[in-house]
Amino acid sequence: MSTSRTIICLLRNDLRIHDNELFHWAQRNADHIVPLYCFDPRHYMGTYNYNLPKTGPFRLRFLLDSVRDLRNTLLIKGSNLVVRRGKPEDVVADLIQQLGSVSTVAFHEEVTSEELNVEKKVKDVCAQMKVKVHTCWGSTLYHRDDLPFHHTSRLPDVYTQFRKAVETQSRVRPEFPTPEQLKPLPPGLEEGAIPTAEDLQQTEPVADPRSAFPCTGGESQALGRLKHYFWDTDAVATYKETRNGMIGVDYSTKFAPWLAMGCISPRYIYHQIQQYERERTANQSTYWVIFELLWRDYFKFVAVKYGNRLFHVKGLQDTSKPWKKDTTLFNAWKEGRTGVPFVDANMRELAMTGFMSNRGRQNVASFLTKDLGLDWRMGAEWFEYLLVDHDVCSNYGNWLYSAGLGNDPRENRKFNMIKQGLDYDNNGDYVRLWVPELHKIRGADVHTPWTLSSAALSHADVSLGKTYPTPVVIAPEWSKHINKKPSGTGPSPRGKNGPSHTPKQHRDRGIDFYFSRSKNL
Repeated sequence: MSTSRTIICLLRNDLRIHDNELFHWAQRNADHIVPLYCFDPRHYMGTYNYNLPKTGPFRLRFLLDSVRDLRNTLLIKGSNLVVRRGKPEDVVADLIQQLGSVSTVAFHEEVTSEELNVEKKVKDVCAQMKVKVHTCWGSTLYHRDDLPFHHTSRLPDVYTQFRKAVETQSRVRPEFPTPEQLKPLPPGLEEGAIPTAEDLQQTEPVADPRSAFPCTGGESQALGRLKHYFWDTDAVATYKETRNGMIGVDYSTKFAPWLAMGCISPRYIYHQIQQYERERTANQSTYWVIFELLWRDYFKFVAVKYGNRLFHVKGLQDTSKPWKKDTTLFNAWKEGRTGVPFVDANMRELAMTGFMSNRGRQNVASFLTKDLGLDWRMGAEWFEYLLVDHDVCSNYGNWLYSAGLGNDPRENRKFNMIKQGLDYDNNGDYVRLWVPELHKIRGADVHTPWTLSSAALSHADVSLGKTYPTPVVIAPEWSKHINKKPSGTGPSPRGKNGPSHTPKQHRDRGIDFYFSRSKNL
């Protein structure tokens, strides 16, 4: 039996070395460190209700990128990433037995049931094998222990109350320093091969040149993205004006995929914003990045407060609604064949790239739950499958809000698909980008092809019901905006890098979907 102390750092959604308490703690307490990532077979099975694939091609590619990048970073620091395929509790047990020197298993705590179940099983294994467990909290901007609510059961059910309380009564902790070097692996331990998409029964996705997120996973790329968005281009200084864009890479930060896998720390983003505000400019846009990080925190803490109600059909307030489970309608929605171009464009972008704008997500969720009346969990599980930035708390939290089942039931909105299309894609460029069969319909008319004359449709080579579907539903409130469409001859405000402006009436909205007082969406 070796007398050296070995610490296993079990990595999950914390695939970084900067601001990572696990490495900071292990470096001070071990002779050997085993950074471990497990490809858990449970992540590649079906979703809970509708048996959709749990991890789709885009997120898997991003994950494989992130694992490779972390391995490269660790190698530079005198360590390595040990990769195994298997359940973490089984892999940890095998390593403890194999090494004979493991004193502690350390990991970051998660908040939802599947992740908590893994944690319990790992703790059980360690207890049986007389190995200590050390846990950290590192996924949020504000640390769980610093919230001004004493207990998460007292978390406010209104985001604004949460935001004001933490902004005035809490502080963001400093980052943990990035270690220059890490203690090595125990001698003789094999690194293990990083699997391919094919190994995990998944196809390699095809890159789409239209993608608003043509980025790769990994800590190096995340830090590079922040440098580009903050320091190289100053794009962050106009974020609040551009964040509702739909075309291009730089209309928003695009940090979400890296945040979801822990490739970038929310505290790092916060402290970079603070530095940017000191050295360059402080305005509503720079604050809005923090505002969005706080939404992410809020959904995480809501999941702690409500537990599995996050996934229940009745939502957080136990409200029954007569949801439909019409697979024909659901298939039309997920494949972008509803006959409502703004919805279809967004759903096709998601299917082809794994990404969709914040504005698009709000609209397609409202369409599925309010216009089609389908079970919100169908939408949530489809997003879970395809989104490159899937974060369980944010995804299910957002869908509950959309379905009117969130923790503040007053915030129950229905979006008007035509008004939203005209507001955020007023010349129709986004629709024509993703629904090419309508590309000959000029201007804003592309949002409502069913209102055009037979001659206009014929001129555009569109045959409703043949080359493009007739709408699966037409909401009565759409009609008042159909006659307000701008003429189809002007230039589009949305260039390659996203919109040059956000419509004036929307500039001061927060995530208006959740707490706007206006019902005219």
